[in-house]
Amino acid sequence: MPRDLRLKRSVYMALLFATLLWLIKLSEIFLGFSLHAWGVFPRDVNHLSGILFAPLIHGSIQHLFSNTLPLLLLGTAVLYGYPRARWLSLAIIWLASGVGVWLFARSSFHFGASGLTHGLFFFLFVSGILRRDKKSIALLMIAFFMYGGMLLSVFPSDPSISFEYHGFGALGGVLCAWLFRRWDLPPARQYSWDVNPESDEDDAVGEEWKIRGDDREPPR
Repeated sequence: MPRDLRLKRSVYMALLFATLLWLIKLSEIFLGFSLHAWGVFPRDVNHLSGILFAPLIHGSIQHLFSNTLPLLLLGTAVLYGYPRARWLSLAIIWLASGVGVWLFARSSFHFGASGLTHGLFFFLFVSGILRRDKKSIALLMIAFFMYGGMLLSVFPSDPSISFEYHGFGALGGVLCAWLFRRWDLPPARQYSWDVNPESDEDDAVGEEWKIRGDDREPPR
């Protein structure tokens, strides 16, 4: 697929997911209901479904707005830069962050897409370090320039913020970066001696020996 077409599709997919999140939040506001109970409540088997649904739920417009731009930029970077690893990585980050929160987080409802955004950032960051090709390094630099603060937001700061979601999302991103470090690698550069192992000089020398061998007088 041409690069420009793949980039457009990546932008559209990230934008579609962000639009879905806004539709869910606006439906809550205008229809007067709350989905907070569909979040993750640690170690409560009645809220295991939150592992799947919590990233779709946000506490406020401000909460959703703070996650929208990172989802668009980091999501587009992963979708565009890692076409083979992207869907499996997203699934692992989504589930790993939710499962980690359910097992180890504080006893409160946890929800929001910040675990996903941190997973995307750490996937891009660690992939650039492990792979060190031009594309991965470029994506690492873009992610770090825009959201380098995510390296510190995995630690406790504000009690109202689920640093656990951040941390386990980051772990999921690191895991995917390591698991799929050999996926989506750029094609190996080919040199002329790889395509034609025998150089022209060797061929010329070989022909010269043949000619000299043919010109020799037969033994008497």
